[in-house]
Formats: sequence, C-alpha cells, structure tokens
Amino acid sequence: MVKKIARLFVIKNKFEAFLIIYGLGTGAVERGLHYMQLYPGLGGKILFCLAPVAVFMAGARILDSLEREQEH
Repeated sequence: MVKKIARLFVIKNKFEAFLIIYGLGTGAVERGLHYMQLYPGLGGKILFCLAPVAVFMAGARILDSLEREQEH
C-alpha cells in the first residue's frame, strides 16, 4: 500500500515534469509579486528576478535527472 502511494510522487515522463515546473514557476512569480510589495524599489525587483531563477535551476535538474533515469 505504501508503494502505491509512493508511486504517485514519482515523475515518470517529461509531461509530468513540465507540469510540475509550470506550477513551481507560477508560485515563484506570485511570490515575486509579494516581494515587490513588501520591498519597494530595487530590492523587491531583485528578489522578484531571483524567485523564477531558482525554478529554472530546479527545472533543469528535474529534466536532467529524468533523462538520466530513462537512459538506464
């Protein structure tokens, strides 16, 4: 039963990976907008830019690990 539940949290193909990355990106932009409200000026803009960059890095890692897993 635990294995069946654990399989729900495994990314099996690129479509699922892109859905996850899209969700993370949407959340990062929302978080960036909150940063711009909390920290007006240059600080908020820098934090806004850094939030999606973290998602790009994580997305690249997700896609890379998925490709490596499919090779084996």
